[in-house]
Amino acid sequence: MRFSWVIAVAVLLSPQAARAQLLDALKAPVTLIERAVEARSTSDIAKDNEIVVKVNAIMAKIASVKASTEIYEQRLLVTGLFDNKADYDSFESQVRKVEGVKRLYWHVTYLAKDDPKRKSLLGWDDVLEMTTKANTRLVGTKGVADVNFRVTGDSFGALYLLGRARSGEEGQKALARVKDGDGVKKVVNYVEVRP
Repeated sequence: MRFSWVIAVAVLLSPQAARAQLLDALKAPVTLIERAVEARSTSDIAKDNEIVVKVNAIMAKIASVKASTEIYEQRLLVTGLFDNKADYDSFESQVRKVEGVKRLYWHVTYLAKDDPKRKSLLGWDDVLEMTTKANTRLVGTKGVADVNFRVTGDSFGALYLLGRARSGEEGQKALARVKDGDGVKKVVNYVEVRP
């Protein structure tokens, strides 16, 4: 499992600021064995990790507990929900200034606390569960190198698939497995196909 004990301690000491970082730690840097299977260079992985650390620092500074990042080949995917417009604007402004990001997929939403649309949204725990289940489905899929894919979700029931498929067939298999889950309303596909 992808996990950092440092982040776990941070969650116990400061649960509000560290919750988003915990999610990233659970999904982000993987073991050396998993990385060996990944079809990328060590320097490419290091660049991704540098970017995520910078974005996590922004989240901690703003004390956001409802934003999540995924990254692959410096293509950064950010999802989340803010109820404070100033925090949303600050977060977006700072994330857009992070150096090294080749492409930013911005799926962060501002929605006021009293907006009636909030009644139909998934809770953050439900989003984490939906995302975890989608990642688990990828792991057991024959012909899919799950370490080359990243999945995250949002409170609207959408899942986002990011990564690289070695063939169109692999990309379609991964997409189908992510779609095949309870509560998944749509899947946004950011997979690039390259051998």
